[in-house]
Amino acid sequence: MGEKLEMNLAIVNDLIEERKEQYLQQLFSLLKQESISTTNVGVRECAQLLKEMMQASGIESRLIETEGHPVVYGEWLKAENAFTVLIYGHYDVQPPEPIEEWQSPPFEPTLREGRIYCRGVGDNKGQLMAQVLAIKTYLDSFGELPVNVKLVFEGEEENGSPHLASFVERHKELLACDLVYTSDGPMHVSGIPSVELGVRGILGVELVAHGAKWDHHSGNLGNIAPNPAWMLIDLLKTMRDEQGRVLIEGFYDNIRQPTAYELDLFRKLPFDRQELIKQIGYTDIEEDAETFYRLLSLEPTFNICGFHSGYGGDGSKTIIPAKASVKMDIRLVIDQDPDDIYQKLCRHVKKHAPAVEVLHQGDMRPSRTSAELEIVKVVVEAVKDAYSIDPLLVPGVGGSLPDYVWTQILGVPSVMVPYANADEANHAPNENMAVELFYKGISCTCHVLHRLGEFSRI
Repeated sequence: MGEKLEMNLAIVNDLIEERKEQYLQQLFSLLKQESISTTNVGVRECAQLLKEMMQASGIESRLIETEGHPVVYGEWLKAENAFTVLIYGHYDVQPPEPIEEWQSPPFEPTLREGRIYCRGVGDNKGQLMAQVLAIKTYLDSFGELPVNVKLVFEGEEENGSPHLASFVERHKELLACDLVYTSDGPMHVSGIPSVELGVRGILGVELVAHGAKWDHHSGNLGNIAPNPAWMLIDLLKTMRDEQGRVLIEGFYDNIRQPTAYELDLFRKLPFDRQELIKQIGYTDIEEDAETFYRLLSLEPTFNICGFHSGYGGDGSKTIIPAKASVKMDIRLVIDQDPDDIYQKLCRHVKKHAPAVEVLHQGDMRPSRTSAELEIVKVVVEAVKDAYSIDPLLVPGVGGSLPDYVWTQILGVPSVMVPYANADEANHAPNENMAVELFYKGISCTCHVLHRLGEFSRI
């Protein structure tokens, strides 16, 4: 079977090579269309453009409305009872600011030293288009796909996917499948391709404290008017000890312990401390490989992402501020429930600082697919075929994606295979994707579809 597989897919790779410039220009057309979901700039126009591109690639496509931005849905169905893979991605992008830090205009795709620079090229339009063009390539090579394929491209991922869960709930029959396949995020820093099986969830909260009705002179009313910044500092000290352990009662309840196989997979992941130091710009890193991956993937976080109070401009302004606020993102691991953690946090605040408001800023559940499933092994073999190297099998990553809608609402396994380079600078100025990785992504999707077709015939 391996020899037949290699012979068949040589046709695919030859066609990708022949169409490199054509495929690059198609990607550029999508990149030029702004689609900033948080400010609703160009989102519907991008959805319409993507739908037309999918139809031109041989995929029956339409827009499906949600309470927010539309989902672009596509399908190519081989047979009613055939194995079905659902490909997920998102066509919305982050705002480009700060504009002055871009070396070229953020929505004008520019080639420099083998990379495409443009907002959204890595996250997620380059990876999304690799999926679409893989289907076109496979269809043009063989006349049909080996499996049923459904595609769901949403327009709100960069805004926390607030309507994806309700969309999936409403369209369970339409979206019924055997596997969900996602290409999003960066590859491992080593450059080795990876198959990722889980993400952390997230809970966003804001704590708000009030003092007097307006700011006051820090001398005339010092020790008299309350300072809400100190209220929040004192509260935060009750929530976390000096070793970083969260002190909210019940915070660590329900966390699923990793299996021995998963722990062994983490131990096998490459780790280069000096490269990590270079990558993040922080020298005081002492963790070994096992500790690094445990902290990154198996443990929750309790992060302060913003603290605002009083005057922060040039010079000084001697005031007692009237208001202080802290924004937090709490990353959750498998089987932690964001609703449960939010209620526990509220109870903690009520006990220690009842005057402080707790505002819910959104959440997303964690997700995990078993590394021991047979279908996971099939995807691993397909990625190995595409890149000619054994991929890393990663039980879970530190970031958050709405992967739970597939594993918990649809109830199917979900795998993620990133196609973008590790230093893609997604969400930052000069976002980029290596041109060759874009083409590799097209090839990889073709290999995955082919292997799934072989698997479904066994």
